[in-house]
Amino acid sequence: QVQLVESGGGLVQAGGSLRLSCAASGRTFSRYFMGWFRQAPGKERVFVASIMWSDGSTYYADSMKGRFTISRDNAKNTVYLQMNSLKPEDTAVYYCAVRPVLAAWGASDTYWGQGTQVTVSS
Repeated sequence: QVQLVESGGGLVQAGGSLRLSCAASGRTFSRYFMGWFRQAPGKERVFVASIMWSDGSTYYADSMKGRFTISRDNAKNTVYLQMNSLKPEDTAVYYCAVRPVLAAWGASDTYWGQGTQVTVSS
């Protein structure tokens, strides 16, 4: 059973930084993508960034490039999201997710964490 446990959310002032962590367990993730999504109140869940577990290739939503960095620690089975220069519009629940490389995000074989709240005050 895949388990994803996020941590690191909280309240931060605009311009500040946070680092989210997602500890993954339950299987070997060598052929998986790990990703971060976010959902603001009243809005749909949207893609933030992803990383291929095997070679570390990274992908970002255009609006996140330059401020957010996704990384992984294979030894700890953990993926991180470093968020810098935070803005009030970054306020959302951030979700960690994992899917097989050949699958699509949101398909039946996507696993989700419980989410962690990030609030950016102006």
